Amino acid sequence: MKTCLLPLLVLGVVSAFALSTVHADERGKLIFEDNFERNETQELKDEVGSGWGTNSKSRAKGNKQVDLRDGAMYIYIHEAADHAVSVTHDAEFQNGSVEPRFMLENDKDTLGLDFADLQCKTVHAGHLFKVTVGAGKVDISDLKTGTMSLDVYNMKKESKTLPAEVLQRLKSTKKVVPFKFQTGKWYTLNVDNDGDMVSVAIDGEPVDSFSSEGFAHPTKKMLRLSVPKQAVVDDVRIFAAVAK
Repeated sequence: MKTCLLPLLVLGVVSAFALSTVHADERGKLIFEDNFERNETQELKDEVGSGWGTNSKSRAKGNKQVDLRDGAMYIYIHEAADHAVSVTHDAEFQNGSVEPRFMLENDKDTLGLDFADLQCKTVHAGHLFKVTVGAGKVDISDLKTGTMSLDVYNMKKESKTLPAEVLQRLKSTKKVVPFKFQTGKWYTLNVDNDGDMVSVAIDGEPVDSFSSEGFAHPTKKMLRLSVPKQAVVDDVRIFAAVAK
């Protein structure tokens, strides 16, 4: 019996490997992966490692806002912070996708995947587009032609209010889809960018797609995980689409 089962077990392993390879190939070339299976050497400051950076030094007076434990990355805003927590990693591609697992521990928690190019000088802080999950919705926003374009950003900074025609234009740069998230549950999020289209899937099921001019920016160079309250992230994978 054992002799008969061995080929079947081997075949099962090979089949699983083949499925995994196909799954990866559909997304393109894997350019970054992190499962956070490592330990920190101290507990006073952020020590994410693997090329990650944070804004805790500049926006939270150096206080720790990212903690690696139980093989995951726990992100939480410190009371001294004057800005949402931003956990960053270089990730250069034109078209591609980002796939993390995430968990929200409270109903109002959110996680944003913010794609940026710091060399793009027509927007504030390089913001190109952002997908935010949590608080009962999925938000897909074109920041390059929307709220982070310098004309809009500076206008709002100077006057605090925006003209009606600008507000109307900004409505066309984002799409919000209701989605009920359960607290304490792990989800797999996939954000795929192909030209001027961004598509979002959760646990392998399509949520929605949205087309906007800013999504087609030729180079996405950085991924920012934006957390205004707290979120847990694991198994981050970034793929660059392969030219056909």
